[in-house]
Amino acid sequence: MVRIFNAYFPRRTLLLAITEGTLIFAVLLLAAFIRLGTDTQLALTTQHGYLKIALVGFICLFCIYYSDLYDPLVLSNSREVPSRLIQGLGTACLIMAVLYYAFPAGELCRGFVITGITLVGLSLIGYRQVFIAINSVQRLAEPTLIMGEGALAESLAKEIKSRPELGLRLVGYLGAPWARVAGQNGDNHLGTVDDLTDIVDREQVKRVIVAMSDRRSKLPVDALLQLKTSGVAIQEGSEFYEVTTGKIPVESLRISWLIFSPGFKVSHLTLIYKRVFSLVLAGVSLLALLPVIAVVMLAIWLDSPGPVIFRQTRIGKGGQRFTLYKFRTMYVDADSGGDPLPVQENDKRVTRVGRWLRQCRLDELPQLYNILLGQMYFVGPRPFVPNQELDLARQIPLYTQRWTVKPGATGWAQTQRGYCATLEDNSDKLAYDLFYIKNMSIGLDLLILFKTLKIVLLGRGGR
Repeated sequence: MVRIFNAYFPRRTLLLAITEGTLIFAVLLLAAFIRLGTDTQLALTTQHGYLKIALVGFICLFCIYYSDLYDPLVLSNSREVPSRLIQGLGTACLIMAVLYYAFPAGELCRGFVITGITLVGLSLIGYRQVFIAINSVQRLAEPTLIMGEGALAESLAKEIKSRPELGLRLVGYLGAPWARVAGQNGDNHLGTVDDLTDIVDREQVKRVIVAMSDRRSKLPVDALLQLKTSGVAIQEGSEFYEVTTGKIPVESLRISWLIFSPGFKVSHLTLIYKRVFSLVLAGVSLLALLPVIAVVMLAIWLDSPGPVIFRQTRIGKGGQRFTLYKFRTMYVDADSGGDPLPVQENDKRVTRVGRWLRQCRLDELPQLYNILLGQMYFVGPRPFVPNQELDLARQIPLYTQRWTVKPGATGWAQTQRGYCATLEDNSDKLAYDLFYIKNMSIGLDLLILFKTLKIVLLGRGGR
């Protein structure tokens, strides 16, 4: 795994993105030769041809990313790749058409984009098939052993087996036999912890992941140290889980790891950046979106009776309550019979305009005012109503750690998973929120904003 912007990406995925970017540029260069012939060199050197080709290549790569072609669920799915490539490159064609209409001088030559993107599509389909074939070869994966049992060990095994782009091959595990549960019956129980050295030698293991629930008297320190000095990678289970999933293993987390692990310490400089960045971005967004805000307010007023702005108490930093502002998307007194309930699919409480606003996330725009007031950051854990927060805090360990930073209009959990409706959903959301709090940085905030833009543009996750 490679750490970029305080988030982690598989080496094979990054290598795929880099090589595809190179392939796209090379294919577009070939398309320029096809269209221009002997005039190609002149166009490239005197008409900023390389920059024009790079622009088309960047937009193609951008649209490919937005089509989820680097998502773990798609990377190894040969059936999904062609349709998503067509979708992404088709979008790239539309973007280039708009750009060339607005800036005709940016076009390298007539027909270049159609020829180039067609060749890019054919090349990438073939290249992806090669990548999927190589990615699935077990001999090229690193033999990996899990030492331990329990929820964390089983989660790690599932993650390794379902994500070939990690470049790991699970040879089995050591410890007490796992219970027969769905999806885990095929895991290979190789023996006990005492067999560690023999199993590593026999299976040619290159990586050992320690996921033992009780280490006080069972951890084979001497054997692990000997293996590490001989070149075997030794990795702590909670750390591996964080790196590969982008979340903290809440259910199996040891408090000692939470205390002694790096992170969870926000510098004054970071806090100053968070405040200044949030103020500037909120102010610019409000000014730029004033026409949109006016149209939305008029649509809400015409659609159903009641106030345009919805006010609701939420939990902020330190458990303090504040008033959050949103555009009203439900009928007045929709929750008059009791505490506010999470929105469900096709919820009858949502108005016609409200359903569209939620889908486009435009109902969140008034929260820019909360950011200007200093009650929220632009990026941070999402705030929720007091009764839900307090109820979840009673049921989910470490839930109150979400309150150690100011909430945000968008966050890591919102970009990584869908809407939260159940206790399990909120426990998973906390795992992502803790990852963000642990790794909070400028780079991670920018990555979250980039992912948020993707979600908004594609209309995903709204209810």
